[in-house]
Amino acid sequence: MSRKVHRHNRATGEETTCGPAQLDKMLTEARRSMSWLRVGSAVAQQQTIRDFGKSRAKALKDIKAKLPMRQRAGMPKPKRKRDALPTLNYNRNGFRIKGGRLHLAGGIVLTVVWSRDLPSVPSSVRVYRDSLGHWYCSLVVVAETVPLPATGRALGVDWGVRETASTTSDDHDLPHAQHGKTAAQKLARYQRMMARRRTPKNRPDTAGYRRARKAAAKVSKKIARQRQDTGRKWAKTVVRDFDALAVEDFRPKFLAKTTMARKAADAAIGATKAALVEMARKHGRTVHLVHPAHTTMECAQCGAGAKHALPLSERTYTCTACGAVSPRDKNSARVMLVRAGLNPASADLVSPAPC
Repeated sequence: MSRKVHRHNRATGEETTCGPAQLDKMLTEARRSMSWLRVGSAVAQQQTIRDFGKSRAKALKDIKAKLPMRQRAGMPKPKRKRDALPTLNYNRNGFRIKGGRLHLAGGIVLTVVWSRDLPSVPSSVRVYRDSLGHWYCSLVVVAETVPLPATGRALGVDWGVRETASTTSDDHDLPHAQHGKTAAQKLARYQRMMARRRTPKNRPDTAGYRRARKAAAKVSKKIARQRQDTGRKWAKTVVRDFDALAVEDFRPKFLAKTTMARKAADAAIGATKAALVEMARKHGRTVHLVHPAHTTMECAQCGAGAKHALPLSERTYTCTACGAVSPRDKNSARVMLVRAGLNPASADLVSPAPC
């Protein structure tokens, strides 16, 4: 019997692809032979193994393509029950909404606190629990574009650390909110409590450690929500006042290896950029993602480039060709407009490009 099981596992491991029909057949056989598996809903179990199959197929495809390790999709790994947060996915056949309640397959009825009205009929739902023990349901719907009145204005956006976003309009700059710095002392206190109460490996966590971990997670969640709220409010203001946006296609990942890592993470440049792009597409605005290479070395007035890269300590840009002097981040924001092909005269503090 053990030899057959070993052969079956080896054959399963050697399969490069696993189609939906094969997965459904395997689930049916497993539910027939295991009574505890039949207690749960077949819809959620089916979606779970299909997600696993997709992740595994993608990882094997990346391995066959001989992609570098940093670009590969990781193989799905099993997690311990106490380390994995519960989550279940349901497709259209596994749930329905009736009377403001969410009815899931298996006779589960949930009373939901709706954050907004659904714009269309959802196609799937994911029910999950966060680190604080709060339950959420995320529904996939078709979002409709809500166009805003035209303004005839364009805006250039340059991301930074001193200011999260420097724009060609002084009224639309986004200063560094420093949400993480404000809560750093409280977060460090709970993290020290976690370190003191940490249990040895392969032993269950104590009640004191769980309380400290929950308190630290609560502070971290508040910081994340503050950053998200700040980014969305700023993005809404920008999208309302401008038709076209020239946004630096900035990847803040490399900042994690520098001395500015903590401040850059607190600025939440990636989340703010994502909020701006999402808000612009929602309201039908045009977004131009500009490559960030050498934007700090190029003059927005005449287009001449500096011979040497400017150090971060130098915050004023001086063009050696035309003599234009401007703040470094403001000059970069204007370069975004020029590279995007937008009319610089439509932006604040920007002169028309010479013919």
